[in-house]
Amino acid sequence: MLLELRAENYAVIDRAVASFGTGLNLLTGETGAGKSILIDALVLLLGGKASSDVVRHGAEKAVVGCVFEMTPGAGEILEANGIDVEEEQVLLRREILANGKGRVFVNNQPATVGVLRQLAPELALVHAQSETLSSFDQAQQRGLLDRFGAIATDAVAAAFAAWRATTDRLEELQSAEQDRLRMADLWRFQSREIEQAGLSSEDEDVQLEAEKRVLGNSERLFTAAMSAHELLYESESSAETTLGAALKHVEELARFDARFAEPAQQLAAAKAIVEDVDAGVRDFADTINASPGRLEEIEDRLATLDRLKRKYGQTLAEVMAFGTEASQKLAEVENRDALLVELKAKQEKDAAAYETAAAALTAARADAAKRLEKLAVAQINDLAMNVKFHVRVKAEKALERWAAHGWDEVECLIATNAGEPVKPLHEIASGGEMSRVMLALKVTVEEGVAGGGRKKKTPLPRTLVFDEIDIGIGGRAAEAVGRKLKTLSKGQQVLCITHLPQIAAFGDQHLLIEKTEKRGRTQTDVRVMEEAERTQEIARMLSGAKLTETSLRHAEQLIESSR
Repeated sequence: MLLELRAENYAVIDRAVASFGTGLNLLTGETGAGKSILIDALVLLLGGKASSDVVRHGAEKAVVGCVFEMTPGAGEILEANGIDVEEEQVLLRREILANGKGRVFVNNQPATVGVLRQLAPELALVHAQSETLSSFDQAQQRGLLDRFGAIATDAVAAAFAAWRATTDRLEELQSAEQDRLRMADLWRFQSREIEQAGLSSEDEDVQLEAEKRVLGNSERLFTAAMSAHELLYESESSAETTLGAALKHVEELARFDARFAEPAQQLAAAKAIVEDVDAGVRDFADTINASPGRLEEIEDRLATLDRLKRKYGQTLAEVMAFGTEASQKLAEVENRDALLVELKAKQEKDAAAYETAAAALTAARADAAKRLEKLAVAQINDLAMNVKFHVRVKAEKALERWAAHGWDEVECLIATNAGEPVKPLHEIASGGEMSRVMLALKVTVEEGVAGGGRKKKTPLPRTLVFDEIDIGIGGRAAEAVGRKLKTLSKGQQVLCITHLPQIAAFGDQHLLIEKTEKRGRTQTDVRVMEEAERTQEIARMLSGAKLTETSLRHAEQLIESSR
């Protein structure tokens, strides 16, 4: 859910911080106080279009930020975009400069507006005059229906992925045949060149370089080895002879004094080490081969390996992998006809599996749509509307319409006047009507989920925002809107801007937006009201600026009845 929303130098806001809680959060205030400005700031943080017009006069930039609770889906989006994931929160910040440029930060790391737009469906859905129609697109409508009907799309998604992979492989094999044949000659040459090199191991070049260093310094190394052997063993004053003599004397001492037992052992160990080192030196000297022919052979071999590495990879391991890949590509071209037959058969099988799964999904959605229509009409008409409502599920079976969520086009249709045909929401409903329709749909779906024993919920935005939902209603209809908002807020966080006291009375948290004048400038402030202040605000909404005992009692009654 949304925990906090901040704005600095944004429109008429100097600096404002709004904290939100669970359940229903109501925002009220005088007309023109700037209630919708806060919603516009949230829209910006969800990837909305920015304009330099929002920068407060005289400021260099406007800054808006918010804090959402972390969700698994949000975490996956952040990881996919290379952004560090905080354990508990998602921090969004956006700066709009006076020159029209801007910057985006997610978890205090530079990001893009595209990342905000990816996060938006996971975090919040705004139903405002300017945002409702664009937010409630066909994907949202399809998701709402699937949630209501407890419809899973896993089988269709798996079938689509299998068909898509086979189709892509087949198209790749069929495309640019002449180019592939020309490439086959290159792959054949590359594969043969690497194969003829007879690479023995991934570190053959390393071994040869070591041997080359030895051969290139053979005389110097032989002299050094034999000199070491002379000093260690051969000469009359060699280390082995000297240590042997010293060992006899110390052993003689140890016969009479135990203190020399350990030194005797140490000398014996030193003598053994000298003998081992001498043996290694002599063996190394015996292996030194000053043959110019072998050195030339190694240099030729290293030149061959270097040429392969320049062409096919930085290491012999990469060269060998390149050769394997070239051989595989060549085999595909040479066996193309057989592979095409195999892939076409698999494509037909995968397509049939997808069609079966998609058709079953269409049938499930059509059944759920009929049930949703009946329940939604009753909910919508409770909100001072008299509508016909239809959920159309149309199977678009053309290949270009196949997708992981099926081939269905799901669209909500409505007629707000008697005798008129139903049409898409965006063609009929006004902003206020659209918000009420959305509220009724959300409540219908959530009640259907709660009553249907659903085991697995389709993810929906954690925070729902409604603006201008009360246009053109009052009395019982307003109370019905308040009750529906309250019902919806039991499962999701809800933010609502309202002008009606009947709705405001249902809030779990009530925020007041006030316009004040400080130092000759107008600014907007936001604060959470205590219970007594809340009663006064609802009384003001009932009677205007002048509070009366009657309006205060009426406000208390509204709050009490809402509980």
